[in-house]
Amino acid sequence: MENNGKHHIVPYKTHITVLLGLIILTALSVAVTSIELGPLTVTVALLLATAKALLVLIYFMHLRFDNIIYSIMVAFVMFSIISIIVITFLDYLFR
Repeated sequence: MENNGKHHIVPYKTHITVLLGLIILTALSVAVTSIELGPLTVTVALLLATAKALLVLIYFMHLRFDNIIYSIMVAFVMFSIISIIVITFLDYLFR
């Protein structure tokens, strides 16, 4: 949504919902460490961390309300980071 520099008001309900989502995802991250998933433990933890980062980016950093170009730039950076992590894990697996 393009808002041309106008202010937007996010209801408290949205902030509380996002906060509860972050708390639940954090609890899941902690729970994953107590379950033995083998090599998938790190993968699940990274996926949960990515979901938490997206929630923070979208709502607390207001990407939802900014120009689309900012979302495209963030998506490119996230894609780059994920690619680097995947390449690193592939290198680690095939040593």
